[in-house]
Amino acid sequence: MTYCVGMKLDRGLVFMSDTRTNAGVDNVSKFRKLFTWSVPGERALVLMTAGNLATTQSVVSILEERTKAPSERRPSILELPTMFQIARLVGETLREVIQANAATGQKADSTFNSTMILGGQIKGIEPRLFLIYPEGNFIEASDDTPFFQIGETKYGRPILVRAYDPGMSVEEAVKLLMVSFDSTVKANLSVGLPLDLQIIEKDAIRLGASKRIEADDPYFAQISSGWGDALKKAFDSLPPFKF
Repeated sequence: MTYCVGMKLDRGLVFMSDTRTNAGVDNVSKFRKLFTWSVPGERALVLMTAGNLATTQSVVSILEERTKAPSERRPSILELPTMFQIARLVGETLREVIQANAATGQKADSTFNSTMILGGQIKGIEPRLFLIYPEGNFIEASDDTPFFQIGETKYGRPILVRAYDPGMSVEEAVKLLMVSFDSTVKANLSVGLPLDLQIIEKDAIRLGASKRIEADDPYFAQISSGWGDALKKAFDSLPPFKF
């Protein structure tokens, strides 16, 4: 299992993913699930993956090869003119990889399934954020649905729903995501640190700040303990229940 969040703000896009994968409690590994491509001044792209590791790695490898080998460049995520067309290409690639590995054909509940979050900005176009399903179809973030989660979503969702504000700063968004991830890590052993963070600032048309947040990161530790203390204080401040 995994946990990834892509968030759309007035100031740009914020992405965070964990790195834990497991095939049982005695087979836990770390794999990167956040991938980036960039042509500074022209486009910046981020892709996050959840699901079958072999499937996600195959999709990322195919996309990566198409950006390097001249004979395989078309279609390439570094050449397509819009984020919508890039999302369609990623969806088609995902569907093809699943179909190639599933003996009975592509199914959403196949053991080879995967879900992805794609976001970025191309020069002259607004930043866009997409959630791509195993079937290859996708939906786009909007004012009503300004962030996407994939993987183990339920534990970290309540804080996002309550505290998200499109006008918040990037720093505030990162703090919010850290609280969401801390809640998920504490509730589910299949999600764990280190975490990968990537920012795309609106109209910068390049990859922004990035960071790997290790298990001993002092700020994450401060967020984790502070959020726990704040919840206890908030609970104690609520009026008592009376029969």
